[in-house]
Amino acid sequence: MTASSTPAAVADGTARHWRFLLVFALANAGGTIGYLPLFTVFLPMKVEAVAGPDRLNLFTLVAMVGTVAAIAANLGFGWLSDRSAARGKGRRRWLVVGVIGLAVAYALFARAHSPASVLLAVVAVQCAANAVLAPLMALMADEIPDGQKGFTGGLLALANPIGAATAWALVKLPGLAEAARLGLLSLAIALLVVPLAFSGARRLPQQAVALPQTRARRNLAAAWVARLLLQSAGNGLTLYLYYYFADLPPRRSALDAADFVGRTLVLAYLLPLPCTLLLGRLSDRIGRRKPFLLGAAAITAGGLAVMALAVSRPVAVTGFLVYGVGAQLFMAIHGAFWMQELPSAQHRGRDLGILNLTNTLPALVGTAIAWVAATPGSFAPLLFLLSGLTLAGGLVMLLVREPSAADQG
Repeated sequence: MTASSTPAAVADGTARHWRFLLVFALANAGGTIGYLPLFTVFLPMKVEAVAGPDRLNLFTLVAMVGTVAAIAANLGFGWLSDRSAARGKGRRRWLVVGVIGLAVAYALFARAHSPASVLLAVVAVQCAANAVLAPLMALMADEIPDGQKGFTGGLLALANPIGAATAWALVKLPGLAEAARLGLLSLAIALLVVPLAFSGARRLPQQAVALPQTRARRNLAAAWVARLLLQSAGNGLTLYLYYYFADLPPRRSALDAADFVGRTLVLAYLLPLPCTLLLGRLSDRIGRRKPFLLGAAAITAGGLAVMALAVSRPVAVTGFLVYGVGAQLFMAIHGAFWMQELPSAQHRGRDLGILNLTNTLPALVGTAIAWVAATPGSFAPLLFLLSGLTLAGGLVMLLVREPSAADQG
């Protein structure tokens, strides 16, 4: 396929309407707000109330156990949705199970008044959120043609700003008890996910030409390592982001620094959206993802290097925004690449669960890297290390071999 040719999805009539793509992206946002406001807002407040001086220990324990639960649940529900699809029952029923499960889990969280009950409620939230997210990603592989996956990956970037805005709005609402706020969160999740759950299924026909399984598995292995490296760098950066900005002149109070970081994060979530949509669509049209992934990794590494060299807040913010654009672009196009490389239509849920490990394991890897490399008063060594890690992730993608024009006919 050349840059001027018509995308295969349009040519063979399998293209999905933009309304379906938007419904899909909003359902993904619903799955994301199933856990994002919990960890950014509600869990820290709950742990503070339950544990008091022991809050950091309890928060760390809950976060780690929750991560393990998320890994197991994503693999498990991906496998279950594979079984449902193989029996002709589809994957959408699991979205409904997840929405109901989240409502129950948040009701348990609202009633949790001991460390053990908080831990159990968070595990329940993670399991239910992944009952939505695991089948949802498999649906993208099942029903959205390769020629639209890049654009759809760009739309999925909506999840972060929607999640951040939801958390902010729930905290700002006046006069509501915790249970009422969590009830509104459950309602928002349902409103976002249910339209996709009750939409009509339209599975793609079996592809006539596919990469040999050995090449596809090699491509997936390289892509898995690349994403793990970039996500680990991102987690290492996020861990110390507040302290990084707080240490830069002009210094501010803790409250002002937190507000500054919050506003910078919202901007960093919104700025990449047009880039991911535009370049995701361009990658669809030319039929290649690798050049965009290499470029995105280079941009991400460059942003981190600027942050390492910055001696003033405006330069640091510029570097962070460049990092945000590159990182979001990489993740959007990487997801599209991974889905079109899946070697088996029967095991998409399971294989996407393996990809999800690159979203969960970096929470442990990135924390270890940051703990080793961060030094009081200077984050330059850590940021240069993270920049190198990101660049290495891009270089790993050089091992990927995409289909040639002859392969695509």
